[in-house]
Amino acid sequence: MNIRANILLRVYLAFGLIVLFAFAVLLRLGDVQFIQGHKWKAMADSLSTKEFDIEAARGNIYSNDGSLLATSVPEYELRMDMLAGGIQDKEVFDSKVDSLAMKLSQFFEDKSAKDYSRFLRKARQDSARYVLIKRKVSYQDLKVIRTFPLYNIGKYTGGLMAIQQNKRILPFKDLAARTIGYKNANVKNGVGLEGAYGNYINGESGKQLMQRISGGVWIPVNNDAEVAPKDGADIISTIDINMQDLAQSALKEGLIRSKAHHGAVIVMEVATGEVRAIANYTRIEEGVYKEAFNYAIAGNQDPGSTFKLASYMALLEDKLVDTNTMIQTGYYQIPGHLIKDSHPKIEMVTVKSAFENSSNAAIAKLINVNYGQDPMKFTNHLYKWGLNEMMKLQIPGEAKPNIKNIEANKSWNKNMTLPQMAYGYEMELTPLKMLSFYNAVANNGKYIAPIFVKEIRRLGNPIEQFKARVINEKICSDVTLSKIKSMLEGVVTEGSGKQIVYNPLYKIAGKTGTAQVADGNLGYKAKKQYQASFVGYFPAEKPKYSMIVVINDPIGEYYGALVSGPVFRKIADRIYAGDVNMFSSVKQNVVGNTVAPEAKAGQSKATKKVYNAFGIKALYAAKSDYFNSVDTSNGIAYQENTPVKGIMPNVSGMGLKDAMYLIGNAGLKARVKGNGKVKSQSIQPGSRIGKGLMVEIELQ
Repeated sequence: MNIRANILLRVYLAFGLIVLFAFAVLLRLGDVQFIQGHKWKAMADSLSTKEFDIEAARGNIYSNDGSLLATSVPEYELRMDMLAGGIQDKEVFDSKVDSLAMKLSQFFEDKSAKDYSRFLRKARQDSARYVLIKRKVSYQDLKVIRTFPLYNIGKYTGGLMAIQQNKRILPFKDLAARTIGYKNANVKNGVGLEGAYGNYINGESGKQLMQRISGGVWIPVNNDAEVAPKDGADIISTIDINMQDLAQSALKEGLIRSKAHHGAVIVMEVATGEVRAIANYTRIEEGVYKEAFNYAIAGNQDPGSTFKLASYMALLEDKLVDTNTMIQTGYYQIPGHLIKDSHPKIEMVTVKSAFENSSNAAIAKLINVNYGQDPMKFTNHLYKWGLNEMMKLQIPGEAKPNIKNIEANKSWNKNMTLPQMAYGYEMELTPLKMLSFYNAVANNGKYIAPIFVKEIRRLGNPIEQFKARVINEKICSDVTLSKIKSMLEGVVTEGSGKQIVYNPLYKIAGKTGTAQVADGNLGYKAKKQYQASFVGYFPAEKPKYSMIVVINDPIGEYYGALVSGPVFRKIADRIYAGDVNMFSSVKQNVVGNTVAPEAKAGQSKATKKVYNAFGIKALYAAKSDYFNSVDTSNGIAYQENTPVKGIMPNVSGMGLKDAMYLIGNAGLKARVKGNGKVKSQSIQPGSRIGKGLMVEIELQ
C-alpha cells in the first residue's frame, strides 16, 4: 500500500468515527428531550423554589364609640391540584367529577355542569397542578365549597387549594372615608389614618416556600407557611360615628342648597382636642358631591372675618382698646384702597358691637392706627400663639400656614398689608387651624393640637395612647379671655349670627366669616368667589364642642351667617339634643306628679329620643347601646347592657325584636314561647356560650 492510500484510509477512518460520535450524541439528545424529557423537566421544576411574602391581615380602625370603621376580610382564590394525594386514583376522580361539576355550576351560576365537567377532565388529562376555579370567594362560601364531592375527601388531599387574600372594607361606606384613608400601590405612604399608621396597621408579612411547576406556575411546597404572618394592630380613632354621619349629611345638604363648589365641617371636643367629625365634599356634577380632597386640613385660604378674633385679642392684650371703646364703622380709607363694610353705614359704635357685627372698617382702622408704626408688634402676637406653625397632625396632608411679617416677606405692602390682615386677608390658614384657635378660647386659653387617634391596641391590649399636644398653655390673660368670650356670645345674641344661629335653649358662641378668594393666578377680579364660614363652640357657658363650617363658592347668598350658619346650627342642635350631659337645667324626671314611665328594655337610643321629647331626664346609662330596667323605690331605673363576645346577653324585659337581635349576634339559636316582653331565658346572663347553642326565651 502506497503512502497516499495509507493516508486516505486513516482520514476515512477518523471521519467515520466522528460521524458515529455525532450520531450517538444526537441519539442521546433525542432520548433526553423526548423520552426522558418529562422526568428531567419535573426534576428541574422541583429544584426551582423561592420564598414569597404572605400578606398579614391589616388591623381594624374603630370609632370612638367602638363602631368598626375599617377592617380586612379574607377573600380566597380557589385552585385545584389534579394530582393531589386523595384523587390520584383515576376511578375516584372519574366517579365524583360530574357531581363536583354540578355543585360548582349550581353554586357559582357562571357555567353549565357540562362545561365544568369538561374543564375539570381536561385539566386532569393535562396533569395540571394549579388550576384556577374561582376568584374572590368569601370565607362563608369557602366553607360550603369544602363540602362538595372530591373537596370533602380532606382539606388538602381532595385537591382544593384556597389562597387567602385580604380585602379592605368600610362597613359605613363613605362615612369618614377621607379621614380613614386608604393604601394602594399608587400612593407610596397611603392616605389618612391608613397611611399615617401603616406601620401599626399593616402587621408583619409571613414567608411561604413556593415551588415552580410546569407552565411557570408557583405553588406552595408545604400546606402551612414557614413563617406565619403577624396581624396588624387596631387603631382607636376619635371619630364619633353619629356625629360624623350628622356632619356629612348637614354639609351636603348645605352645599346643595347654596350650589357651592366645596365645603368642610370639623367638630372637636374642647377639652381633649379629639376630632369627633370631619367632613369634606367637592361638587362632581350638578347636585352630586364626593369626598375628593381634605379641605379641612389642606385647604389653605384667606380666613376672612373669623380671623378678627386674633386681631381683637391682640388689641385687648396690649390694652390699646377696651370693649366699650368707640370706633367708627362703614368706611376706612387707606392709600390706594377704600375698606368698607358689607352693609356700609357710618356710625360710632363700641368695639364690642363692631366685632359682633363684623365691621371690616373698624378693625382695619384699629389695627392700622395702633400698630402701623410697629407692625411686628402685631405679628409677634400671631407668631407667639403659633398661628404660623404647622400643628404636626396625626394624619398626613396638613398645609403650612402663611402669615406675613414685615421682615420676612418681600410682598409686604406698607400701606395695605397690615390693615387687610386685620380682617383675615394677606394670609393663608386651614379650617382646622382656625378652629383650633377658637377651641383655645373655649378651653380657657389652652391651645392644643387636634388629634384623630387616641389609642393603638394589639389583641385587645393598649400598646400606645395619645393625648393632645399643647401648643400654647395660655394664649392670653383671663381678663382678655373673659371679654373675648362675651364678644363671641354677642355675635349670636346681638350681631351677625342672631337671625340664623341663635337658639334660646342653649348658648352658642362664635363668629361669622365672609372672604373673597382669589381665582388662582388670575387674582380677585377675574371671577368673584367667596368663602362663607362660621366657627364657634357650645354650650357657651360650659363649652364641650367646638365646630367650624366652611363653604366655598356658593351661588347667590355668600355671607357666612346665611350660608354656613344654618349648617352649624343644625349640627349643634342635634349634638346638644343627643347629649344629656350638656343639659344644665333639666328638671327632675317627672311629668306632672307621675314618675318617668317605664320603657321596654332594649335600645337606649329610641328611649332617649322619646324622653328628650318630653323633657324627662332618664336614669339609664347614656353610654350603652342597650339597657335593662331595674325596679327601685324611686321608680324605674335603667342599667347598662353591653353585649360581650362569648357571654350570654341579658335580654330580660326586652321586646322580641331586640332580644332576637342580641341572641343572633351572640351566635345562638332561639326557641320562643308566648308574647310580650321577655320574662325568662334558659341560659343565665353572664354564662359562657358557644356558637349554635339553643336558648329558650319565654315572653309574657
